[in-house]
Amino acid sequence: MRIDHDDCGASRPDIVVIQDRTSPPVFRSPFSPAHPREQHAGGRLTIDLAALAANWRKLNEIAVHAQCAAAIKGDGYGIGLERVGDALWKAGCGTFFVALPDEGMRLREVLPGATIYVLNGLFRGAEADMREAKLIPVLGSPEEIEDWGRYARSLDRELPAALHIDTGMNRLGLTYEQAEAVSGLEMVEGIAPKLILSHLACADTPDHPLNARQLERFEQARDLFPEVPASLANSAGILNDPAYHFDLVRPGIALYGGAARTDTANPMAPVVTLEARVLQVRDVPAGDSVGYGAVESVGRPSRVAIVSVGYADGLLRAAGSRDGKPGAFGWIAGHKLSYVGRVSMDLIALDVTDVPERIMHRGAWVELMGSHVGVDDLARAAGTIGYEFLTDLSRRYARRYVGLDLA
Repeated sequence: MRIDHDDCGASRPDIVVIQDRTSPPVFRSPFSPAHPREQHAGGRLTIDLAALAANWRKLNEIAVHAQCAAAIKGDGYGIGLERVGDALWKAGCGTFFVALPDEGMRLREVLPGATIYVLNGLFRGAEADMREAKLIPVLGSPEEIEDWGRYARSLDRELPAALHIDTGMNRLGLTYEQAEAVSGLEMVEGIAPKLILSHLACADTPDHPLNARQLERFEQARDLFPEVPASLANSAGILNDPAYHFDLVRPGIALYGGAARTDTANPMAPVVTLEARVLQVRDVPAGDSVGYGAVESVGRPSRVAIVSVGYADGLLRAAGSRDGKPGAFGWIAGHKLSYVGRVSMDLIALDVTDVPERIMHRGAWVELMGSHVGVDDLARAAGTIGYEFLTDLSRRYARRYVGLDLA
């Protein structure tokens, strides 16, 4: 293993990363052994690693003058941290952001040469494990800085870190005054700063005034550390304006096919397809209700498909219909299928009155998320965001990974 400069693309900033692309992991089966086999599952996920890699390449091209990293926290946004990391590494990504030390250690097992930052910072008691796994904490408070520096001095060596500076999110991060105090001391002894970063609160709404304020504050903070590479842009920040790109960008939701902005069509390819098994198709007389609470009745003699997924699978209860208000929808063979009534723990009901019986029958599979039902369509119906649906994907689903030859 050696320390070298990132090679993600020509004319990129001089950001030091650990490089060792020997002995990559080999995933011999497209199926995940941690999940049930398809014949035992109510739903199945197909995860297109080629689409994931293509989305990273698209963002890498947009951020042409910056290094393009990847946020793969939340178990790779619900689709498998190790598989995501391996696919993106092979696509050319060398730098990754996770939330927790445990995620970083899991990723290190499959990517010995990657640069891995831990966004939630330094956990007391985890210092030795983080150093052993070559994880870089993102330090966001004077206490974290002092703890990491003290640990480094106990080893009589320098340890890398990133500095998180709050520019308006008011979540994690140093205030400007705290960052100024640290910079005035030329950093705490024992710490080698590799990156300064902040996080945009409203980048999904490009015209929000906080975006410009955060950009201005980050530029001021960057002046405190002129020799250290800087990172501000998440997925939406990448798509908004090159002014947010700085030296390194950190896409998340856009990698996985989610919409990063609210004001334009989503340019990213879908990565996850969720299909569910039809258990039975039943006739419901006009005026009868369907499901718990009798909150939704059919207005005509109807055929209703009962499908083997529910909120125990991460399909949020709020996605159902009630009192004439439409919920989410499914898809099969060119037919849009409205939800009928509440989502229950293990089941949903879909109106299939207009679908031919040769298509809609016991054992058929309906798409609930994918190329016809976008993750953001599903999320809007439930009053939430695509991030929540992806990270809630259940272990009860069978999982199949495709595009392995490109991953």
